[in-house]
Amino acid sequence: MDLFLYFFLFLAFVILASGIFTVKQQSAVVVERFGKFQSIRYPGLNFKFPIVDKKSRPISLKINQLDVNVETKTSDDVFVALKVSVQFIIIKEKVFDAYYRLENPREQINAYVFDVVRAEVPKMKLDDVFIKKDDIAIAIKSEIEEAMSNYGYGIIKALVTDIDPDAEVKRSMNHINAAERQKLATEYEAEAERIRIVARAKAEAESKRLQGQGIADQRREIARGLEESVEVLNKVGINSQEASALIVVTQHYDTLQSMGENSNSNLVLLPNSPASGSNMLSEMVTSFTASQMLGEKMKEENKVKK
Repeated sequence: MDLFLYFFLFLAFVILASGIFTVKQQSAVVVERFGKFQSIRYPGLNFKFPIVDKKSRPISLKINQLDVNVETKTSDDVFVALKVSVQFIIIKEKVFDAYYRLENPREQINAYVFDVVRAEVPKMKLDDVFIKKDDIAIAIKSEIEEAMSNYGYGIIKALVTDIDPDAEVKRSMNHINAAERQKLATEYEAEAERIRIVARAKAEAESKRLQGQGIADQRREIARGLEESVEVLNKVGINSQEASALIVVTQHYDTLQSMGENSNSNLVLLPNSPASGSNMLSEMVTSFTASQMLGEKMKEENKVKK
C-alpha cells in the first residue's frame, strides 16, 4: 500500500512538473488545448495544464535574413543576375498569424522578390540597374512589407547586394571604360602639349623682342660712335662727307683684318693696287657730294612746284 502511494505521488509530481516550462529570450511558444489555440507564451517561467495542453516548438523573434538570386533581362536585352538580401522578423503582436496562416515564409518572400525584380529591371537599361539599385530595393521592400504584414511578418530591410551581368557584357563594359580613360588621357596630353607650345612661343617671342632690343641698342651705340667720330674729324678740318667716307674705308680694312685672323676662312680679294685705298676714298667723297647736290636740287624743284 505504501509503495502504491509513493508511486502515485511520484506520478502526480511528474505530471505537475510537465506543466511547468520556460521560454527563452527573443522567443515565443504557442499553447494548444486538444489541438485548439489556447495562448501565446513569452520569455520566462510559464505554466500549462498537463496532458491536455501542448506547447509548440519555440518561435524565434530574432531578425532573419534570406538571400535570393534572381536572373532577369534589362530593356537593352542584357541578362543580369541580382542578389537580393531581405531581412525580416516575426511581429511580436502577430505571432498567431505567423504560426497559423503561413506554412513557409521563406518561399513566400522568395516569390515576391522574383515578382518585383522581374517587373522592375526589364524597364531599365543595364547602366540604370547599377545606378538605381536602391530604387529596386525600395520597391522590393514596399511590395513584400505590404503582403507579409498580413501574415505577421515585418520587413526590416531589402538590399540589392550584387549585380552580375553576363561575362561577355562585363568584358565589353571594361573595354568601353578603358577606351574612355584612354580618350581622357589623350585629351590631357594634347592640352599639355598645347600649353608647352604656347609657352615656347611666348618664350621665343620674348627672346626675339630682347634680341631686337639688343640689336637696336647696338645700332644706336654704333651711330653714336660714328657721330662722335665725325665730330672729331670735323674739328681737324675734314668735312662730314670726307669723314663718312674715311670711316667706311676704315671699317672695310678692319673687316679684312678680322677675316685674316681666322686661319679657316677663305678670302677672295678683287684686283687691287697700292693706290686703291685713296681711290676708294676719293670715289666715296665724290659719291656723297653728288648725292647731297642731287638731294638739294630735288628740294628746290619741290618748292617751285608748290
